[in-house]
Amino acid sequence: MPKMTGAKFIAETLHAYGVTHFFFMPVVIPDAMPDMQRLGIKRIMAHAEKPAAYMADGYARVSKKVGICGAQAVGGMNLAAGIQDAYLACSPVIALTGRLPQIEQNRHAYQEVDHIDPFNAVTKYNTVVTTVDELPTTLRQAFRESTTGTPGPSHIDLTGVTGEIITHEADLEVIAEAQYMQIPPYRPEPDSNSIKNTIDLLIKAKKPVIIAGGGANISGARKKLINISEKLNIPVATSLNAKEVFPYDHPLAVGIPGSYSRSCANKIVAESDLIFFIGSHTGSQITNNWRLPRKGTTIIQLDINPAELGRSFPIQIGLMGDVKATLTKILNNISQKKEIHTDWIKRIQNLVNEWKNEVSPLLKSDTIPMRPERLSNELTKSLPNDAILVSDTGHSGIWTGTMMDLKHEEQSYIRCAGSLGWALPAAIGAKCAAPERPVICFTGDGGAWYHLTELETAVRNNINTIWVINNNSSLNQERHLNEEIFGGTKPGSDQMWKFNQGQFSEIAKLMGCIGIEVNKPHEINIALEEAIESEKPCVIDVKTDIEGIAPIAWN
Repeated sequence: MPKMTGAKFIAETLHAYGVTHFFFMPVVIPDAMPDMQRLGIKRIMAHAEKPAAYMADGYARVSKKVGICGAQAVGGMNLAAGIQDAYLACSPVIALTGRLPQIEQNRHAYQEVDHIDPFNAVTKYNTVVTTVDELPTTLRQAFRESTTGTPGPSHIDLTGVTGEIITHEADLEVIAEAQYMQIPPYRPEPDSNSIKNTIDLLIKAKKPVIIAGGGANISGARKKLINISEKLNIPVATSLNAKEVFPYDHPLAVGIPGSYSRSCANKIVAESDLIFFIGSHTGSQITNNWRLPRKGTTIIQLDINPAELGRSFPIQIGLMGDVKATLTKILNNISQKKEIHTDWIKRIQNLVNEWKNEVSPLLKSDTIPMRPERLSNELTKSLPNDAILVSDTGHSGIWTGTMMDLKHEEQSYIRCAGSLGWALPAAIGAKCAAPERPVICFTGDGGAWYHLTELETAVRNNINTIWVINNNSSLNQERHLNEEIFGGTKPGSDQMWKFNQGQFSEIAKLMGCIGIEVNKPHEINIALEEAIESEKPCVIDVKTDIEGIAPIAWN
């Protein structure tokens, strides 16, 4: 077995697992940096720990490989806060941190707190490395944990403020287990009896609906999902994480239900007599705080993690398996296309068309300042065929989820799972994962202010991401709450949700980006073309109407 330092071992192991980027806040594992450079692993230094974690998350979600981030001991808590989003989004990220030796713990050491417990809340696997000999077992386990079952983050706490334990030598063999280089590593299938019973229930139901979650996306099950919906004539709703797995214009497409939703989708779920949850956590967002589906609805649930089956709703059938493999098995057991549920399909198409007619005036509005619905519509028409759309949370998630369509199968969509401000740095990670594809980030000015300094990171590393900022000088999603607290539009209430108007196009120029200001709808396509052709990081600052507030979800 070759003798090498832990630093060299880490670099060689990451390279062997196909890792191409390391996102970090200095100083962490500095002795591994020369070996990473030698092996072609790009080191992306961020301006704070949270955006470093967000970059690794964006990278992991687009590449479907493990993203790696790191921070020294004092930054551990901040990195854990950033890992929260990867955890909520089931994203395979490994965080590396330094920690003082155990003898210095619990003695008020400078800048040190024990950050193992914070990482326990946001990881699947969380451990301390005290000797260099532990690295092979620990690092391989982190890759296994992050990619298997429901994917998620892992954390390795390396002894030493910057992980100095890795400077020691030992007999270390680099072994990369190929199965765990990408998700999913396994494709288990349910038993045949459960498959048969599922088909019987789907056929007998009068008003069935499929709700596809992020697991369908991770599994690469788009074609199988389309096939099964067509073969059994069942409408499909998708979570935000599964937006790309079903064609927007398919006659069986329902849209996104839940709290960030189209009203037609919630109405359809409310009327259904059977819901087939596919790769969905059945959490609060997709169910509008578990108000949907209605009590008494028959539930079938498919998930690769048996702990998820029946977590939120009593289930008639639980299918434990990979989504793509399970849908394939279901399809193989359906003899021919079923001409069923025809009246139900007419009903759902009427509800979808009613919603489209209702929002059409806003999608076509020529008012200035621009309506965010019109901005969404123009972006839908202008997105390149292979674009990756990255969305922040809050209104950005609602606008991109409900008002924007992915018109081409090659387009992708990832979105913030929790923390406002995630999208700007996550888009940098997404571009690192797919440098040949256009990456367009959609965020508001509220989200942009969080990590605006990372524009410099993109410029410094020639990461040519495009950020579209829905700039209404406010957190207007909070308007109703604050006016309710203050008893109306009284003095002081607007200080809780309004900003001074940010001139983001000018700020972008000062930081070395291309900056474009947009005030009129017809300028959006021109701005996007200019941004793509520039081959530089670009901010498109779109001035929009402060009255553009998303409707409350129908329930």
